[in-house]
Parts: sequence; C-alpha cells; structure tokens
Amino acid sequence: MIKRYYVFLFTINLLFVQHFVYSQIELDSTSLQVNTIAENLNVPWEILWGPDDHIWFTEREGQVSRVNPETKEIFPLLTIDEVVSVSESGLLGMALHPNFTHSDSSFVYLVYTYEKGDVMTEKIVRYTYTNENLEDPVILLDDIPANNNHNGSRIQITTDRKILVTTGDAQNTSLSQNENSLAGKILRLNLNGSVPDDNPVSDSYIWTIGHRNPQGFVIASNGLIYSSEHGPSNDDEINIISANSNYGWPNVHGFCNTNAENNFCNANDVTEPIIAWTPTLAVAGIDYYNNAAIPEWQNAILLTTLKEDDFRVLRLDEAGMTVIDEEIYFDNEFGRLRDICVSPDGDIYISTSNRDGRGNGGFPIATDDRIIQLKNDQKMITGLHNSSDNISIYPNPASQELFIKGKEIKSIKVLDLTSKVKSEVFESNTVNISDLKNGLYIIEITSNDNQQTLRKFIKQ
Repeated sequence: MIKRYYVFLFTINLLFVQHFVYSQIELDSTSLQVNTIAENLNVPWEILWGPDDHIWFTEREGQVSRVNPETKEIFPLLTIDEVVSVSESGLLGMALHPNFTHSDSSFVYLVYTYEKGDVMTEKIVRYTYTNENLEDPVILLDDIPANNNHNGSRIQITTDRKILVTTGDAQNTSLSQNENSLAGKILRLNLNGSVPDDNPVSDSYIWTIGHRNPQGFVIASNGLIYSSEHGPSNDDEINIISANSNYGWPNVHGFCNTNAENNFCNANDVTEPIIAWTPTLAVAGIDYYNNAAIPEWQNAILLTTLKEDDFRVLRLDEAGMTVIDEEIYFDNEFGRLRDICVSPDGDIYISTSNRDGRGNGGFPIATDDRIIQLKNDQKMITGLHNSSDNISIYPNPASQELFIKGKEIKSIKVLDLTSKVKSEVFESNTVNISDLKNGLYIIEITSNDNQQTLRKFIKQ
C-alpha cells in the first residue's frame, strides 16, 4: 500500500507537468520512506552503487556523474562528445571493476553508441578514475551493430572477472540467430577486451544468442544471472541466463506455445523465460534483493517498467528459478522508470526516464529526471559510517576473500546483522568468507593503534 500525504499542485503548461507527491510504502512490518536524492537529470540510463557509497550514473547524451545520497551533491566526471543519442541510443550501460578501490583497478566500463562513418555503432570502452575524473579511454570492443533502437547495453562483471554485456538486435531481427553477428546476444569478454578461452565458441565473444532487446541485467547473490527483455507488442520476459543458450528471438516470443515455436524450440534447445507479460510492460532495469532491511522483499527480483510506469517486486521460490508472487508499486506516480540499484544497507534507488520523449504523454515533470530512494529508516544497523581513516575493503560484493587496505591490522571480525561473530582473524589483511551464507555483513577492523573501523560488505 502507498500512502500519499500531500498533493500540492497540478498544472499543465506547454512544457511541464508539475506534480508533487510525498509517499510512503507500508508493507507487513516495514515502512519505507520515499525520498528524492537527485533531480533535473537528463535520462539517467544506468544507476549503480559504488564502493565510495555514492550512486554512479550515466545520462544518455554522454554524461557520467556521481551523487552522494546523503548530501545530494552531484559530482560530474565525464562528458563523451562522440556519443550519439537518438531515440533509445546514447550512453547506456556502466560497470565498475570489482577491485575498484585498489589503485591498480580503478576502472569504469561504459557502453555507448556513436557514428562510425555514417553507420550507428556501439562499443565498450574502459576509463580510469583519477582525481575525480574519468580519463585514458581504452576501447575493449568496437563494431557492435547498433541503431536508433534495440541496443541492449547492460553490463555486468562476474565473480570470475569476465565482462558480460547485452546487445539488442539493432532493429534487424535476422541478426539475433546469426552467430556471425554480435547483435541480439550476450557477449563475454576478458577485462582487457580479449576473448575468454572458455567461451562456448572458440575465438567468439558470443555467450548466448536469440535476444531482441535485453535492458535489465543482474548477477544475483543467489548464484543466478537474470535479464529482462523487451518483446515486440507481446511477451516481455525475465530470463535466467546461462552459457551457450538460445533464447529464441525472433522465432519464439515468450514461451514455446505455438506449433511453429515448439518446432523451433525442440530443434534449437531454446531456454524459456521464467515469466512473460502480454501486453508488454516495457521492462527495464532489474536488481536482486535479499537484504534484512526489507524482510518482505527478500529473495526477489526488483523490476522497473517504462510503458506501465511502475515498480514491481517479483518474489522467487527458494531455488530462484520461479516467480511465485508479483507486487506493483508507484503505478503512474513517477512516470517512466528506467533503472534500479540496491545499497549494501538495503536502500533501493530508482531512476525515472521522463525526458526520453515518451514520458507522461510527452510532458516531463518539472524536476525530472530524478533518482528516488526507498529507505527503511527503522532498520537495526547501527554504528556504520564512512570514517576518514582511509581503510578500504575490496572486492565488495565478494565471494571468497576480503582484502583490507590502509593500516596495519591487529584483528578482523566478521559480524552478522545481529552482531554475532561469524569469523575472526589476527594480524592479517585478508579474511576468508567462503563459508558464509550470501547476504549483508559487518566487518570490524581493529588496527595496531587500537582504532576500530566498521564497514559493510555483501557476500555473494
């Protein structure tokens, strides 16, 4: 249930709809405050939580920035002049290196469209974060087919340090099943842009085929990879992604449920979605939620939609393979919703997309575009703050080991959210976390001068 406390002013003029709504989501035992932490943005396409406790975001015309969710201060980092932003194209996906806080790995990976000659093309570029700027671009992969629409372009980095990036069919449906084309695929690269030796096809970046326009992508802490994908006018999908799989497009829409689709599915071992929607929702960014801050939403896919203007919580079965419940929030309240990310504290951030030419009947809200925060102010996580002791932990999230940088270490304790000690090491800058269950933990670092520092990390 969403409680609306004040509705002030509703005016329509030639350019703007002004509509102020203060909201609170009431769940079974949790109240979520809804706040705006950034506004007057221009189509923020990717938002992600950085190890600096800032939200990093791209804007489709070529800007990369950071915003402090506590102070709401925005720090511009980069403008890419060659970006071409037409309809759905532009500066799109972004990922940070898993060891980003380490001086040798302060890399940011971007995906964007540009004109190569007179042909719309997409490429993956690595930048280095130095002195509050992004510098030294290195092209990792170029010549990905692109178009005004259907460019995919979500990017993730796996725990085994590989880049996964989604590509759309570039408005050419024949490319998705063509294994000589990078369009309509999920690609897999080494961090230096080379082809991994263990890819399904030797000397090929292609990891999966048969995609139309996957614009949501998350590597979940339950071990699975999920993607949301736009259908034409039917069968938007959520898929579980696995290597060397065929997802059917354009021969299959959603499930294999017609004679022609069944024949193609049987012949090509097509992987079906775990859920599909007709009419379409225009599914966009997704994330996986499994944080104690909102217990009602644990083990769920969080989904934003563009055409339906809503935020959805898709609760999963224990195995993470089946959607068992779907709840809808913010229905037409903030307009088109583009992307979503989750902080280690369990706060949720959602970006609007009302300046993309399609929002609110063509009329953006006066403060659009925005980044919205959903926060449980009553969650029992205390004593966690960003201190100035220059201690950092990496990677975060982590699956096997955590590394501590900044001081000589006397002891390290790993605590769960009830403050129970789960692990402890002495005189070491490394702690093994491989035996921990997936979730949010607190690490207590005691230095040789007996100063204590608390940090949060996610085990995945």
